[in-house]
Amino acid sequence: MVKYSRLPKKRENEKVKAEVVREVAYSRRKQHQAAMQYYCALNALQYRKRVAMLEPMLGYTHAQINFFKKGMELVSKKLDSFLNSVSNMNESIESQLEIDAEVMRSSQRELLSVDDSVYMPDHDQAAVSRALIQKAGYLNIRNKTGLVTTAWDRLFFFTQGGNLMCQPRGAVAGGMVLDLDNSSVMAVDCEDRRYCFQITSPNGKTSLILQAESKREYEEWICTLNNISRQIYLTDNPEAVAIKLHQTALQAVTPITSFEKRAEGSPNPDRAKPGGLPVTSQEAEKSSVSLEPEDLIVPGTPIQFDIMLPASEFLDQNRAGARRTNPFGETEEDDDESDTHDSLLQQVFAVRFLGSMAVRSGHTQEVIYEAMRQVLAARAIHNIFKTTESHLMISSSCIRLIDPQTQVTKISFQLQDVSEFAAHQENERLMGFVVRSSAEDDEPSFSVFVFESNTEGEKICYTINLAKEIADARKDPEALAQLMKSMPLTNDGKFLLLDNETGDTAETAGQEEQESEA
Repeated sequence: MVKYSRLPKKRENEKVKAEVVREVAYSRRKQHQAAMQYYCALNALQYRKRVAMLEPMLGYTHAQINFFKKGMELVSKKLDSFLNSVSNMNESIESQLEIDAEVMRSSQRELLSVDDSVYMPDHDQAAVSRALIQKAGYLNIRNKTGLVTTAWDRLFFFTQGGNLMCQPRGAVAGGMVLDLDNSSVMAVDCEDRRYCFQITSPNGKTSLILQAESKREYEEWICTLNNISRQIYLTDNPEAVAIKLHQTALQAVTPITSFEKRAEGSPNPDRAKPGGLPVTSQEAEKSSVSLEPEDLIVPGTPIQFDIMLPASEFLDQNRAGARRTNPFGETEEDDDESDTHDSLLQQVFAVRFLGSMAVRSGHTQEVIYEAMRQVLAARAIHNIFKTTESHLMISSSCIRLIDPQTQVTKISFQLQDVSEFAAHQENERLMGFVVRSSAEDDEPSFSVFVFESNTEGEKICYTINLAKEIADARKDPEALAQLMKSMPLTNDGKFLLLDNETGDTAETAGQEEQESEA
């Protein structure tokens, strides 16, 4: 168009004009074609805008329709059975809920109707399980808070292998308190608490005093700790071994129906006769009568395993000017007249005190045998095997138990109060005697003292029998002279029985605790 507009008006050239007109026409045709194409493109785009969302939506709708059709075909086949099973399950759950609710309501009614004694301590009458090798529960432990003051703390204790563990409050795990292997567990009497027991390490340096909640827990804890201390948990079948040991302990402490059976089973039934004396007809009649153990010893009688000298009495015996007991017969200037008479017989034996207990009768040897059996059984059950050696001095007026280190008399018995004595029928080293004690208005009471000697117990019984004969012969000078003629005498006029057993060996052995072989 620019070229066409520049054509001159005066000098027109037809040829040039025709060319320019053709060019203008061609350009306009091209522009019109481009505009038509553009409009077509705009129309196509407009239609695409209208159909762009409809096509995917239509496809999605068809896909959902097909999906639901296939789902309905699959579900419709099992829908009825599924709904039936769900409804049945719902009904069963509701019925079970009703049953449980009714049980709970009945339990609540029973709890409301029971007596208050059910909630009282020690009401549980279940049998004590004595074959346990594991135990856990709350115990009270006594701790020192000062020189003379103590406090009790409630903690959770449990056993793990051969260790006693404790878990304090707020702790994530427990820690070891004591190694129970070969430890000693026994009941103790606390002034302010009940159901107390003590655990002592093998070396005796560590001990714990614990309190259980009830008598049943108290007995189960003691039995369990004793089973662990025997290292039963290391065996292949610890529960069976614990049951077997428990049955053996029961047989050891179960009373025998007749002492005649024990005498018949003994290989030497006459060994217990003091000094080998013949049995009289009266003694035979007494032994023929079958005695029950309950007639000799009250069931549940406490046993004393050691003789502790009170501090006041120890100071009195060691105070300046006080008389000391000399086991070899040497007397001081201030000795009384009784010691002068005792110079006729003074024999010393090295013994170990095993225990003593009160008995009902004091004139039969069966009560000594029964006391020996119960003392040895109690020591085995409580793992008490350590004993201290002492000197048993027998004179014609008394029997004294003397500490070999300090020469202090632990306990003394008048010979006239010794009513019976005997040695064990099978164990040659065991012997015991019955001591009678009486008050002014009360009936006499009897106690049996059991010892283990380094030699035969018959020698001690023979010495006691001879001391009684000497005491009886003092009343008759002729009988005493005849007795002195029949027995060998030393150079200083004493009865010669046996060599003293308290030499250097006994002195060195007495300095340390020994383990009883009984």
